[in-house]
Amino acid sequence: MSDRRNVLTPEALTMVDLIARTGSFAAAARELGKVPSALTYSVRQLEDALDVLLFDRSSRQARLTAAGEELLHEGRRLLLEIDAVANRVKRVATGWETQLTIAIDNILAPTAVFELVEAFYALRVSTKDAPDSPPPTRLRIRSEVLSGTWEALATGQADLAIGGVFEAGPGSGIQCESLGEIDMRFAVAPHHPLAALPEPLSPETIAQHRVVAIADSARSFAPMTVGVQPGQDVLTVPSLAAKLEAMLRGLGCGSIPEPLLRRHVEAGRLVIKTMSAAPRRLGLQYAWHASGSARPGLALQWWLSQLRSAATRKALLERHAGLVL
Repeated sequence: MSDRRNVLTPEALTMVDLIARTGSFAAAARELGKVPSALTYSVRQLEDALDVLLFDRSSRQARLTAAGEELLHEGRRLLLEIDAVANRVKRVATGWETQLTIAIDNILAPTAVFELVEAFYALRVSTKDAPDSPPPTRLRIRSEVLSGTWEALATGQADLAIGGVFEAGPGSGIQCESLGEIDMRFAVAPHHPLAALPEPLSPETIAQHRVVAIADSARSFAPMTVGVQPGQDVLTVPSLAAKLEAMLRGLGCGSIPEPLLRRHVEAGRLVIKTMSAAPRRLGLQYAWHASGSARPGLALQWWLSQLRSAATRKALLERHAGLVL
């Protein structure tokens, strides 16, 4: 048992992860600045201590065995836990998290998001090492789409998620609050075939034309598909900005947040079309990990205090004017 504990180090788990991601011992060795033989020796030591075969070496690629897949899955979880413990220890000592990861749904207004980031860095705090300095917490902003926003929070990859539709059950340790609702409007470019058709447009009519959809960023959770008719041709893009660009070029139809759509309609670049189905109002939330009676770290407290402001929530839903294409 002691041998197993001695070999299951963060370095060993990171090594297995890197070999799996790069697909070969040689590529992983290059990233680690080692020779391949040293990496092979380290893996052999790990396999001997665990008494399992982690990699199938029968092909040119280093493929994980079933045991290797399990070690990779649990190893990634353990590495996240180690980072979380270090973060908690730092927070206990100073009140500030070492890092705060925020998953932002791509449907939110980026101008408002970065105004919040700017305001956070404008804070002045005093620590033992640096009086009157910005918060010592490093921010990491993740852009996610649909289920990906919830997945990032639920799997511990984010401390705060803003703009998703969450399903936190009892005992999950996750607390959710309403962010508000956003109106979605169906639109096309003026030269698109649907622009000249009489309204309201039926689902059958819309299904005959390509729709532009943003890819769900979920990797493990079941991805969501929104606004796509059965059998409809789909152009899948990575972001709201890309969807807007595709629609402006007449490459497809789709639904866009009304605050973002408004200026393009006024300029004649897009046309709103009424559908036989009722317009969609999307209810969004924000959520975070709530550790029982323990208070959140100071950085998370600040972000939550901002999100409790009706003006902040409205800006996140509507301040799309600065969206860069």
